[in-house]
Amino acid sequence: MKWEQLISNKRLGQENRHLERHDDRSEFKRDYDRLIFSAPFRRMQNKTQVFPLPGSIFVHNRLTHSLEVSSVGMSLGNDVAHRILQREPALANTLFPQIGTIVSAACLAHDLGNPPFGHSGEKAIQTFFTEGAGKYLQQEVSDSFWQDVTHFEGNANAFRLLAHRFKGRREGGFVMTYATLASIVKYPHSSSYAGEHGKFGFFNEEKNIYRQIAKELGIPCIEEKDGKLKYARHPLVFLVEAADDICYEIMDIEDAHKLKILSFEETKGLLLRFFDDEIRQHIEQRIIDEEITDNNEKIIYMRASVIGKLENECVEAFLKHEEAIMNGCFEGSLIDHISDPQKEAYQRCKQLSKKKIYRSKPVLDVELSGYTIMATLMESFIEAAVHPDRFYSRQLINRVSSQYDIDSPDLETRIMAIIDYISGMTDVYALDIYQKIKGISLPIV
Repeated sequence: MKWEQLISNKRLGQENRHLERHDDRSEFKRDYDRLIFSAPFRRMQNKTQVFPLPGSIFVHNRLTHSLEVSSVGMSLGNDVAHRILQREPALANTLFPQIGTIVSAACLAHDLGNPPFGHSGEKAIQTFFTEGAGKYLQQEVSDSFWQDVTHFEGNANAFRLLAHRFKGRREGGFVMTYATLASIVKYPHSSSYAGEHGKFGFFNEEKNIYRQIAKELGIPCIEEKDGKLKYARHPLVFLVEAADDICYEIMDIEDAHKLKILSFEETKGLLLRFFDDEIRQHIEQRIIDEEITDNNEKIIYMRASVIGKLENECVEAFLKHEEAIMNGCFEGSLIDHISDPQKEAYQRCKQLSKKKIYRSKPVLDVELSGYTIMATLMESFIEAAVHPDRFYSRQLINRVSSQYDIDSPDLETRIMAIIDYISGMTDVYALDIYQKIKGISLPIV
């Protein structure tokens, strides 16, 4: 792959149009602005990240997480660009210096397709078809569609949301640049390659859109046969992934401390493990010198130091393995290739998070409740899509926004319209619809 070709500001759906601009924003900054002012992005403030949506103690939701990932992504992209430009100055005359903005915009979008209640919501959609009332539908739909819905995945849904033309929306979805769209596709293959990990990058309906983008950007196709499609990653995907890896792991540790799931000493030990003795002493001395006495503020200072260290490590990993990345043969994530002391400290955080955070009572309660809510919505609305002429079906269908093609004569289109509708809900809205369907609450005029 070549940087000059990879960084394209061509827009999906506007390939042959010349647009007059009235300001100095780059096309990639327009992507960023288009995302941050969009309704799907705004709705993420009411979507669970890990912990229950905030009460008296504010913890991260999908929106704040995405903003933080975008900030780290900007730093990663800018630092990588600066270092590569030092040895390849000819790239300064291309769009390459703007990769920080591209990564930042892609980071804003990386969680856009996540359904309510996070991974619990994903599993509820998948298992409705594999274990629940929707199993019989396998006989009614194509194999490729079945692969898509039984592996339903937030990453693929984000690409669909940005690239798909829903009813009433212009060609090309959000009309994003090719470079930004390619940078969010973490698993650039069809659902047939999802395997045990259950991850894929685009639904069958958007397969040709990704093929078009990959051809334009020079992203090599690794395999294509029997309707299956697999590509190498766009190099900037590794920076988007690194920003996400850094933020969700380290910020979850900070949130767990705020919620008293982890003690101060436990949290401090995890964060300072990223540094040698000299740097640890320096950090602790700075906390004293700046007269930081509140334990939460101390943890914030340490967390900021860790994020800075991991950002530098991921930049070095990218530069060290740039040739393999550009050849499409780099294995794993950048976090997997950072220096051993930091990698060991990061793995320690992951292990403790799995043991103490992701299995904590508040998190499990949200997952259990969220799964039940999502499973109920799927059962009710999919049944309505399958039998649209029934009285109760019409009542439910009338609740679905007109942007979704719920009245299509094609069954697969109607089912996907319901999945689009439900996956786009906030946690609060999903709960509200669930309560109304179950007769638990009635609207008060």
